Amino acid sequence: MRLTESGIERMAADRLHADRPHLSGEQLAKFCPLCGAPLADRLIEEEQQVRKVCSGCGFIFYLNPKVVAGAVPRQGRDGRIWLLRRNISPGMGLWTFPGGYVDLGESVPDAAVRETFEETRLQVRIDGILNVYSYAHVGIVLVVYRATVTGGEAAPTPESQEARLFRLDEIPWGELAFTSTRDAMRDYVEHERKEPGSGHDK
Repeated sequence: MRLTESGIERMAADRLHADRPHLSGEQLAKFCPLCGAPLADRLIEEEQQVRKVCSGCGFIFYLNPKVVAGAVPRQGRDGRIWLLRRNISPGMGLWTFPGGYVDLGESVPDAAVRETFEETRLQVRIDGILNVYSYAHVGIVLVVYRATVTGGEAAPTPESQEARLFRLDEIPWGELAFTSTRDAMRDYVEHERKEPGSGHDK
């Protein structure tokens, strides 16, 4: 893909926000979900924490991180993995593994399988957990799995410009979308060096 000057500028702007890809509840929570009155920051003595408290009915609005599921899909005996180039901001034009929010009513592994298909059109089997990633300044908890491709054909989707196979020594470290992407890729490479092909079909 050949980038124009404006495209490069857009990618640079996206990368400024790449480490904060999700707005926190503090930025979004303004009104009480029960009575509609404004929320205000107040110290809860019993907890010694500042919380969002309704100025009308006193409801305490607890802010919790969202759960995100991701998968690193492996294919072939040579251990190559699929990454996708994002088609949405933040991180548009940069590489990551498939992942997204867990829906109510589904398990975290099922969400990883679903998101992988939605973003790459690949069907996968979950082989095991890679790691869990959380950062104080980002309002998500990311659960990443190791996975094996079992079917489907990789294709662009509304959320991905392309999906491409990479050997581990080809991972585009300088073009990864998020801190969590880099951390998970480092963990994946380390895992494969210690236990090559562990849990995958040969």
